Amino acid sequence: MTFIGCEDDNKNFLGVVSSASPEASRAGEVILKKGGNAVDAAIAVSFTLAVTEPAMSGLGGGSQVLLSTKNQKPIAINGTTYSPEATVSESGDTLSFHRRSTIPSTVKVLDYLYRHYGSGKVKWEELVQPAIGYAENGFEIGPFRAKVYQKYAEKLKASPHNTHLFLIDEQVPRIGEILRQPILAKTLKRIAKFGADDFYKGEIAQSIAIDMMENQGWLSLEDLQYFPDPQELEPLAITYQGHQVYSQPPPCGGWTALLIMKLLEANSQGKQPSTDDIIDALFLGQNDRRLNPVVDLVDYETQVAQKLSDDYVQKLLASTNEAEDSSEEIKTNSGETTHFSVVDSEGTVIAVTSSINAYFGSLAASERLGFLYNSYMDDFVFGNPEHPFVLRPNAMAYSSMSPTIVQKNGENALVIGSPGSSRIISSVAQLTSQWIHEKDIAKLIEKPRVHVNRNRAYLEEKEDTIHVDRQLVQKYDLEFRVPDESLIIYEQLNSYYGGIHAIAKEKSQWIGVADPRRDGLSIVVKTD
Repeated sequence: MTFIGCEDDNKNFLGVVSSASPEASRAGEVILKKGGNAVDAAIAVSFTLAVTEPAMSGLGGGSQVLLSTKNQKPIAINGTTYSPEATVSESGDTLSFHRRSTIPSTVKVLDYLYRHYGSGKVKWEELVQPAIGYAENGFEIGPFRAKVYQKYAEKLKASPHNTHLFLIDEQVPRIGEILRQPILAKTLKRIAKFGADDFYKGEIAQSIAIDMMENQGWLSLEDLQYFPDPQELEPLAITYQGHQVYSQPPPCGGWTALLIMKLLEANSQGKQPSTDDIIDALFLGQNDRRLNPVVDLVDYETQVAQKLSDDYVQKLLASTNEAEDSSEEIKTNSGETTHFSVVDSEGTVIAVTSSINAYFGSLAASERLGFLYNSYMDDFVFGNPEHPFVLRPNAMAYSSMSPTIVQKNGENALVIGSPGSSRIISSVAQLTSQWIHEKDIAKLIEKPRVHVNRNRAYLEEKEDTIHVDRQLVQKYDLEFRVPDESLIIYEQLNSYYGGIHAIAKEKSQWIGVADPRRDGLSIVVKTD
């Protein structure tokens, strides 16, 4: 368990950082001590995660951001990735390696944050430097990351596209071994020296384009050169038990997380939701997302507002809602991601969810650049030209990312998010609801979680299945399933249920937590 509290009014308090690797959290600590704000620290954290958690995120991936500066209303920064211009819509569900990659957004998102919301007290090069250090000098493989390596060992060894860059002597790293990435360090040095433009218009961009062309990828130099800045959007919002809850708009999964919370509130009638309440809400919300998705990822306001209305919630609760099959299912069960949260002493909070989509992304990297490409092309729909998320050029990838911020009386109170594909939505919705009722994030982070997909219910505490209301089981024809347990590092805590990295304000204290299901660390930062 990794959590620390701090007195909010302590003059030595600089902030809190919670991320999925100790190295990344320490990078954020370094920047806060240099005088940077939460945004500066988040940039350093993201670059360092790209080095120290290569299976989940990286320079070749995408990032979504929810940001509240100094307790102001949050803004959503849509850092979606797009399919390349040369995408062939009739390809079928057979994409592999380089063709699995959309246009990476992460570097552009970090550059945008720096230019628009950085403190101005820390140079760009200083924000990239911790990542460079860990790439050059190496970092120690933690138990969860070692488990991930072990699970994907054969795929990493079998790929012909430079996955050896993430191995040690052609073998997957084990717990405690030091992984060095000198080629990635060189790429990061160029980004530090020449900025994000080099990734999209300079030497790095040219290297990406050449690598794609040599390996039948669709991503081109023009795709990178004309890739737009991220959009600032109004976040989605609901009121839950007197708290304002904000989450990420489409193409992300925030609307479903908020819908589930409204279902929870209606089910529990103002009390702490029970396991039955959670299963019911997750079934209804997740199946509504699958069978009645938000179909316009640009002009989504009307449809989302209707879905988050009280009338729609009551309609769902009153319906039979059988988990009917659908050949048009959005693929949301295989992805991996990382999430981190940062708070600073001025009340700025930032929630960032970053991903290369699947574990180790597309299983392809450039030998000249040293980072993995993403596999977001897998998340489009194949073979149905009428589907709103059909594979096509210049389209946004569908996503479950749900970075979330909670405010109380106009002040930031909770910043939260998770990895885990559709389990992101389940984890964020239930943890946010539980925290609003209980205000004990340190206890809740270890509480068993629930996920529902179609009529399949996954309870982390297996014996809890016998206590689920039999009428609920019959109503939805629920089947209780046990998820893959190969990545468990602590008994009864399965990373299948996400990796929550959150910071909460409790009794005038900021409490940071890193999910014990993963390798993360939460650090309270104070002046020396």
